[in-house]
Amino acid sequence: MSADLMATSAAYYIYAALMLGLVLGFILVTGWLVRRFGGGALMRLPGRAQRRLGVVEAMALDPRRRLVLIRRDGVEHLLLLGGTQDLHLEGPIPPAGAAAPTFETVLNEAAAPTAHAPGPVP
Repeated sequence: MSADLMATSAAYYIYAALMLGLVLGFILVTGWLVRRFGGGALMRLPGRAQRRLGVVEAMALDPRRRLVLIRRDGVEHLLLLGGTQDLHLEGPIPPAGAAAPTFETVLNEAAAPTAHAPGPVP
């Protein structure tokens, strides 16, 4: 009778190990599928075809600071994050496909407005 009990006990442990392996296999396959086909699609709001905010590129300068190039509404901004404070280094940067401004345009934008001559105001 103890041989039947041992056989039943061994079969139970083999069955439990197989089911544990099956569950772990499902978890691994699901993780691979999410990583392969992008888990961001699961978190997107319905009806929003294009996102307004995104990280274009990030680069670690040291263990505490990193440069991050973000795009908001088609305009890029360069940020320095970490350290004692976060800094907005440059922006708005026009998109890469946009034409660069001419020298005259830059001069006209940087020029101070003309001052009015002193005198009585009519």
